[in-house]
Amino acid sequence: MGTRREARERAVELAYESEQSGRPLAAILEDLPSEPDEYAVVLASGAEADRAQIDDLLRTYSEHWTPERMPVVDRCILRLATYELLRHPEVSAAVVINESVELARRYSTADSGRFVNGLLARIAAETRAGV
Repeated sequence: MGTRREARERAVELAYESEQSGRPLAAILEDLPSEPDEYAVVLASGAEADRAQIDDLLRTYSEHWTPERMPVVDRCILRLATYELLRHPEVSAAVVINESVELARRYSTADSGRFVNGLLARIAAETRAGV
């Protein structure tokens, strides 16, 4: 069993593959030679199931950016992190945001870290109010 950090990274890979191939996550998982970390599957499947609600939040809190206009990697990272903020209150919002920013810096554009940080901070302020 890996760390949650590793599971988040694997969830991004799974979400990206699903997004790029146009195949549902279940089909991607079926074709894997070995089962990924359970938390990676929880994040990826949860983000896929809650996509409409998550994309509404991304539209609401991003300034002049719809999910469709975002780089694919950013969109995947943001969906997974938003799912985690919404459905896993036991995980610190700061941890979710920081690890998402690191993933964006590693796998996306030069400005993605700042973009992901700002957007997730606004979403966390709304979804974790009083937590």
